[in-house]
Amino acid sequence: MTESQETPIPAGGEDRPHRRIKSFVMRAGRMTEGQQRGLEQGGPLFILPLADSPVDYDQVFGRSAPRTLEIGFGMGHSLLEMAAASPELDFIGVEVHRPGVGALLNGVLTQGLKNLRVYDCDAIEVLNRCVADASLDRLMLFFPDPWHKARHHKRRIVQPEFAELVRRKLKVGGVFHMATDWEPYAEHMLEVMNVAAGYRNQSADGTYMPRPDERPVTKFERRGERLGHGVWDLKFEKLD
Repeated sequence: MTESQETPIPAGGEDRPHRRIKSFVMRAGRMTEGQQRGLEQGGPLFILPLADSPVDYDQVFGRSAPRTLEIGFGMGHSLLEMAAASPELDFIGVEVHRPGVGALLNGVLTQGLKNLRVYDCDAIEVLNRCVADASLDRLMLFFPDPWHKARHHKRRIVQPEFAELVRRKLKVGGVFHMATDWEPYAEHMLEVMNVAAGYRNQSADGTYMPRPDERPVTKFERRGERLGHGVWDLKFEKLD
């Protein structure tokens, strides 16, 4: 999951620093042996440093291939499954939760995958600093924090500025794929994306998509389905 957080603002006075939305909220977590192994053995091989200029991912992966970036992969189960199922594609995951990064990398090591790399830092920084414009075939944002309270809605990562940033990074024909289990956030995503310039909603009726086959169903999602919770997928294609 991806979450957004604003930097604290000192109290008092009008001369306050501008708040910058981040793509995450840092949480502590215990490490299992497998997660620790993933970080210790997989980290030097698969974690990419935050760069100051666009990265040549053809050089990183040793080939030119369609490329997907996922923001906030959580424990990494769905990203790992997608990478394993599509060895002809390259995947880049961004997540700050260390146990999740470790879990994903442990899976990469166990399955011997070569088509997945990871950033363990803020996704907005990764997009701005590391990813060249018009270089991604797909960007995925699954189950980001919906920030339920009205006063926190401004912290949601899907905002007009973010939609424009994603559009710049996608190739023409590239897809921004979102999913959420919180209907008010789905409505917010749809509202933002329907007025975002340079996109086309791939849904036939201009709203939501049935769950695409390429997005694996997570344990979290299955549990929600048993409880009667819905999930809303949105896919927007870059036009220009």
